[in-house]
Amino acid sequence: MKTYILTLGLVMGMIFCAKAQKAPPTPSEMTTKSIEAMDKKIKMNPTQKNIIYNYMLDLFKAQANLTKKQQTGMYNEDDISKFYRMQNETTKNVRNILKGEQQTQYDQYLEEVLRGGHKKKKKGKHEEEEVVTGIDGLKLPAGTATAAGTP
Repeated sequence: MKTYILTLGLVMGMIFCAKAQKAPPTPSEMTTKSIEAMDKKIKMNPTQKNIIYNYMLDLFKAQANLTKKQQTGMYNEDDISKFYRMQNETTKNVRNILKGEQQTQYDQYLEEVLRGGHKKKKKGKHEEEEVVTGIDGLKLPAGTATAAGTP
C-alpha cells in the first residue's frame, strides 16, 4: 500500500513538473501578440493588420529558426546578418503600409519596444525613474568607472 501511494505521488509530481515547463511561444503566437500591442498604439485598419501580420509572421519564423540554429551551435555570422537584413526590410515594409501619422506612431512604438516596453521602475512611493532614450541611455553616469577601471 505504501509503495502504491509513493508511486502515485511520484507520477503526480512528474505530471505537475511537466505542465510547469512551458514551451516557447510559436511564431504565430508571437505575431498575434505583437500585432495586438501595435494596434493599441497605432490604429490600423483590417487590411493593414493582415498585411503586417504576414510580414511579422515571416520575421518571427526566421527568428525561431535562428534560435534553433544557435541552440544547436549550427549557425554562423551570415545567418545573423541575414536575419538583421530581414528585420530591417520588415520594418521598412511596415512603414510603407502605414500612412501619415501612423508612421510616426510606429516609430514611437519601435522606440518603446527597444527601450523594453512602457515599464517604469518606482524609486520611492511617488517617484518614477527617468527613462533616457537614444545615445544618452548608453552613456555611463558621471563618476562611474569604466571597464578598464578609469573614470
